[in-house]
Amino acid sequence: MQKTQDFIQSNRERFMAELFDLLRIPSISADPAFSADVHSCAAFVAERLKEAGADAVEICPTAGYPIVYGEKIIDPALPTVLVYGHYDVQPAVPLELWTTPPFEPEIRNERIYARGSADDKGQFYMHLKAFEAMWASGELPCNVKFMIEGEEEVGSNNLSTFVKNEKQRLAADMVLISDTSMLGNDTPSIDVGLRGLSYVEVEVTGPNRDLHSGVYGGAVANPINILSRMIAQMHDDQGRIAIPGFYADVVALSEADRKALNSAPFDVEEYKKDLGIEALHGEEGFSTFERTGTRPTLDVNGIWGGYTGEGAKTVLPSKAYAKISMRLVPNQRSETITQLFSDYFKSIAPPSVQVEVRPHHGGEPVVTPSDSPEFKAASLAMKATFGKEPIPTRGGGSIPIVALFEKELGLKSVLMGFGLDIDALHSPNESYGVFNFYKGIETIPWFFHHYAQIK
Repeated sequence: MQKTQDFIQSNRERFMAELFDLLRIPSISADPAFSADVHSCAAFVAERLKEAGADAVEICPTAGYPIVYGEKIIDPALPTVLVYGHYDVQPAVPLELWTTPPFEPEIRNERIYARGSADDKGQFYMHLKAFEAMWASGELPCNVKFMIEGEEEVGSNNLSTFVKNEKQRLAADMVLISDTSMLGNDTPSIDVGLRGLSYVEVEVTGPNRDLHSGVYGGAVANPINILSRMIAQMHDDQGRIAIPGFYADVVALSEADRKALNSAPFDVEEYKKDLGIEALHGEEGFSTFERTGTRPTLDVNGIWGGYTGEGAKTVLPSKAYAKISMRLVPNQRSETITQLFSDYFKSIAPPSVQVEVRPHHGGEPVVTPSDSPEFKAASLAMKATFGKEPIPTRGGGSIPIVALFEKELGLKSVLMGFGLDIDALHSPNESYGVFNFYKGIETIPWFFHHYAQIK
């Protein structure tokens, strides 16, 4: 392993320069205006895989954006690690809130500021560089396959078809993913659970056209007022989701599990200070760790309608819209929750409006074992580079493909992420620590080393 680590140390500047080139590509999968850039990013990733030493590198077309595949099979008798990541990124708007342009990466205060720096370009690129280091040093102990997609931020709509059709090509012993975070640079952790997701868009329609609010106001339902009132009915006074049957399949944590979860270091005052808030908010009776990792949620991600331009326009709008996401916990199913939401939302609408609920995408919650060879290898790897064993935690985010890999490929995933809560994922001024980028590249080869021995 020493040769690998020496290679990493002597190539740090080049690794960072390559990451900057990757971050300059605005691969926004949600906006068709950036379609050419998404394809360009796939080509960039494929070229870097080839340069790192991967074989059978291919840009695999799908009905949407392509999946980049590559592999290095050194001995079929050895364990095979399937590395997953995504090269697409979230939209960067509102641009005016960025200190520096989102696709002009810059290092400030030892952090890499750019859209996608942490989610997930900075994290999946660690794997390419770790693989390059192991291969160039003659210390690659396992077979490795790469599957880097371009639609994660829009629901991985075409990944399922690819996985189902390419089971033989994707055959492996486990999946390794870095798209999650740690508790801190001095407190490494590994996610052993992820919440699922149900994501919908709602449309509330009143009159057949926008109306003059002076002429019609008070006599015709205002869809924005109605939508706001309906959204307010989605939670009760205790912070619980009011949809009938929403909690039917939720399994409560045991007191022992709750105690273990809450044993992780947590400074509530620092948490509030970082977010610029005076008090925390959420479902009564649960800690912050429980609310963000083990309890389901419902949040409005966007709401609009009527006139939002400069100045005033006294309009009573015809329509109002909202995007709503629900994070799910083990035993809940996205299709069931989506239907429950749709039924309830329509039931609370007054007869003065019409309501439409459009499902966007979803994914299932997962829990991975912490006593598996894969987790043990990850734990030993982090101990080797951080000097302490990582704490098992539950992640609040959703990576729907983890459940897909288990269902279609029969593979468990290890969520060995190196991000931090301060990375501002999906927000203006997203960033990723320089320390974290290099620490990931240093740690991943240790995972391969230990996994080859344990497996």
